[in-house]
Amino acid sequence: MKPIETIMRTAPVIPVLVIEEIDHAVPIAEALVAGGLRVLEVTLRTTCGLEAIAAMKQVDGAIVGAGTVTNPEQLHRAVEAGSEFIVSPGLTTDLGQAAIQSGVPFLPGVATAGDIMRGMDLGLEHFKFFPAETSGGLPALKALSGPFGGLKFCPTGGIRQETAPDWLAFDPVLCVGGSWLVGQKDFASGKIDGEAITARARDAAAIA
Repeated sequence: MKPIETIMRTAPVIPVLVIEEIDHAVPIAEALVAGGLRVLEVTLRTTCGLEAIAAMKQVDGAIVGAGTVTNPEQLHRAVEAGSEFIVSPGLTTDLGQAAIQSGVPFLPGVATAGDIMRGMDLGLEHFKFFPAETSGGLPALKALSGPFGGLKFCPTGGIRQETAPDWLAFDPVLCVGGSWLVGQKDFASGKIDGEAITARARDAAAIA
């Protein structure tokens, strides 16, 4: 498996995907990869999340991981489904230890200094800052980064195409998580609007 930092540096934006219909999984992955976004986070908020991960992994060039992982059991199921990395909304000692023992690249959610310290106690150096905007935005992350030099972050939550460059300009930020890449409007016609998703992905991939 690729180290978590390699995954984070693959593209400036990691699409955060809620797959409601398994038939949507592969077309969405193909459209995003075509636009230059290869790292895909499939949230486990729906009943077909694990199945979607397994399906999307078959798309050439895609690096597919599981998001919204909240406990060791979910983590193990996600790894069995083929997840190449794991993202969690928060960090518990049990989940962190399970991730480390499994060897899967892990990006746990943090929002406070205590969260970060808990992760550092486990030997972790890469974190998802979540929910980014409602946790104080970029000023909060800059303040949190001060005492913890060398850590790297992927802010997620409320970030948009227009605001992503500001986050990415901060050196400890390697990438951002984005839910704006795929929305309900892309399914309005009853099938996936792959061209629109690819165009959005291309714009996101071009962020410097």
